Amino acid sequence: MIAPDGGVEWLCLPRFDSPSIFGAILDREAGRFRLAPAGSHLPVSRRYEPGTNILETTWMTDSGWLVVRDLLTIGDRRQRPADHHPRAASEHDAERLLLRIAVCTQGEVEIEASCDAAPDYARKPIAWEPAEAALRARLEEGIELRLAGDLAFEPGPRFPQASCRLREGEARYCALGWGDAEDLPGSIEDAWEKLQRTSDAWREWLAKGRFPEHEWRHHVQRSALVLKGLTYAPTGAIAAAATTSLPETPGGERNWDYRFSWIRDSSFALWGLHSLGLDDEARDFIAFFADVCRDEGPGLQIMYGLGGEKDLTEQTLEHLSGYQGSRPVRIGNAAFSQRQNDVYGALLDSVYIHSKQLGEISDELWELLVEQVEEAERVWRDPDQGIWEVRGPPQHFVSSKLMCWVALDRGSRLARRRGDARFAGWAAAARELREEILERGISERGVFRQHYGSDALDASSLLVPLVRFLPPDDPRVRATVEAISEELTAGGLVLRYRVDETDDGLSGAEGTFAICSFWLVSALSEIGERRRARVLCERLLTLAGPLGLYAEEIEPASGRQLGNFPQAFTHLGLINAVLHVIDDDDARA
Repeated sequence: MIAPDGGVEWLCLPRFDSPSIFGAILDREAGRFRLAPAGSHLPVSRRYEPGTNILETTWMTDSGWLVVRDLLTIGDRRQRPADHHPRAASEHDAERLLLRIAVCTQGEVEIEASCDAAPDYARKPIAWEPAEAALRARLEEGIELRLAGDLAFEPGPRFPQASCRLREGEARYCALGWGDAEDLPGSIEDAWEKLQRTSDAWREWLAKGRFPEHEWRHHVQRSALVLKGLTYAPTGAIAAAATTSLPETPGGERNWDYRFSWIRDSSFALWGLHSLGLDDEARDFIAFFADVCRDEGPGLQIMYGLGGEKDLTEQTLEHLSGYQGSRPVRIGNAAFSQRQNDVYGALLDSVYIHSKQLGEISDELWELLVEQVEEAERVWRDPDQGIWEVRGPPQHFVSSKLMCWVALDRGSRLARRRGDARFAGWAAAARELREEILERGISERGVFRQHYGSDALDASSLLVPLVRFLPPDDPRVRATVEAISEELTAGGLVLRYRVDETDDGLSGAEGTFAICSFWLVSALSEIGERRRARVLCERLLTLAGPLGLYAEEIEPASGRQLGNFPQAFTHLGLINAVLHVIDDDDARA
């Protein structure tokens, strides 16, 4: 996470869910790594180089122009040992290197750099020492940081610092590595070569996809790059977001750690990637699922650490002030122990969608899937915490029943394809569950309710037509979509639910949920409200951050991004919504 002033304010090593090395986004004393013009200057532009996740920031000073490019480098796996990387979603391999290159493009600019690392969420000290044309710091976690470059860093009283004056056409680089020393560039030419290789790798990956020739093509590509960027390549896990404790309400308590792999979020993310023809990631995630389930049995957790860890005990970091004073700052997530029965449907639907591209499902994988279908059959009658992970009492959430139906329906279809006799029993269970949902999950006015016994609306009901529980022309589908559009919105954007109608165990308000607004686009498109779908989609696309990124929520009055960032859930919703609108445009044409 890089601020406009050139400071890296969030970086966790060696994984998304590892302790932070730079954490200034949560506390100004928690470390940052700045490279920028000397003094205080706001950039005139920030963008990603097209088709990549390489950030380019441009400043204009009184004496000249400076461009800084920031990237996590990608190497060439063909140069690595055969057993270095167990997954196969890319021909390239992520190096453990943050590379920063500064170029003066006009006039001359005084630049300065400072690497104020604060390991373990600023709970542990760090000491730098000279080592092999670099500065080195050993961390207790067994990680060795190396800071190199041609900026001539000096250790300094608190942290390494450097400065120099660049003239037009001159460039300098600095690199922070935490892996093999040979990954560090030894010259500016080497740094440029790593940048070019990384740029090529991103564009080669993007070229594998099928992207529509449409005015919104770049939005879809950016979202695909976000989903790929949130993938932890060594295991295939997909992080829900890159951050922890960015608040849903500034100053409030709704601050969570999203740096883990939710089965639901990851499965839904694969919907978006599949629709673009990017199926290798599905193979990797399904392998991750198999790994975590192999010794666990049917009791699927809702989320795991990126290495498959099961214990994600939640802790509070009292020493951090939080983003704009929003406390508590949390690491870990207590929801890992919750019962959320919708996960079985998300997983089975993802496997079902990808089954043609995945080829023959192995007998081992099939038996793991069977366990999940049977678990859905066992638990669907039980209350749970639901898709939104409420910390109030368990309820019979309709969305959980809906996704258990998906698990039984897709499981039955897959079993029939395999000639597995269990298909008939699962199909019968799906019919029984469907009848109960239609009897108990719909209010007297013909609208899907949040949970049994309540007439409250819930945005997850927008999934009803999207998972093909009912056809889009069913009057109950239309009534639900219209009710949510009219009654569960703020400033035209969709809320998950109204906090005064739902006991979620928390105080305070929250913003509108971006994925729910994208779900509404898709649902409006499904019921034939094509113009309304396009208008809402156009508006949502204007609410992206300056770099085309979305958080979890949007403040309707200001358009401000709220919550952890960038959010995989939101970007997969964008892909599916845009493709819905484009399909409608093509149909009308």
